Amino acid sequence: NNMRSRRNFIYQTTALAVGSLTLPSFIPTQSVHEDVGVQLYTFRDAMIQDPKGTLSKVAELGFKQLESARSDKGLYYGLTPTEMRDTCKALGLSIRSGHVQLDTDWNQTMEQAAEAGQEYVICSSMPTQGQAIDNYLRVAEAFNKAGEDCKKIGLKFGYHNHSYEFESDKGQVLYDLLLENTDPSLVHMELDLGWVVMGGKNPIDYFNQYPGRFPLWHLKDMSILEGGSTEFGKGDLNISEMIENIDLAGVKYMFMEQEQYDNNPFDSIRYNLNYLAKLVD
Repeated sequence: NNMRSRRNFIYQTTALAVGSLTLPSFIPTQSVHEDVGVQLYTFRDAMIQDPKGTLSKVAELGFKQLESARSDKGLYYGLTPTEMRDTCKALGLSIRSGHVQLDTDWNQTMEQAAEAGQEYVICSSMPTQGQAIDNYLRVAEAFNKAGEDCKKIGLKFGYHNHSYEFESDKGQVLYDLLLENTDPSLVHMELDLGWVVMGGKNPIDYFNQYPGRFPLWHLKDMSILEGGSTEFGKGDLNISEMIENIDLAGVKYMFMEQEQYDNNPFDSIRYNLNYLAKLVD
């Protein structure tokens, strides 16, 4: 039931936000809805400087689910995959997913993700360049193969969009080619809702046209005018409408992400959690 899951999502998010506002930091906050996580790129500078300390702060915000991103210090910010897994586990965090590249290190990337205990490995940008139909068809084939590689070792492969995939070639929206030419059981799409909007499209149209194809989301508000990432409710994404459509989209995990902030990422993420809580009113 769509409304029930929405109410459940909102209720638990509210409990989280209220908890994190009123309790001293050493008391664990109410558990966040198990579907809501955070993309660690949000805290990228802090993660590079002090990965374990930063993960502890992320856990204090009430998150349970994480997605990592490649950094100058490797896939896990200078930690080994096993250290990443064990650090997260000790803090009650699950590293569900990680952003990687589909490149010559692919086999090693998959091995590391398996060691870290991830469920998903997400290619974060197009592996070959070219805003044309033939390149996107080539990429779809590469994605299907990567999906098979991952499946063999118990991982799930996926792709995370930016805005350029929503450009057209010969009247064909390029992102649609990826959806139509990949096997849904092998290629799990992570829809970055902010970049969809920046690409001039409405995520709801995609949920309706391709129901169940988006098990992962980046829940991120972006301002078309400002050209970047912003706090929830300050940009052009209709967040409450997105939340109402989680069942249609097929969402298993949504990762909150913010790339730019006025002050610091922790304040922005707290703001976003409180924004979600107010959707209840």
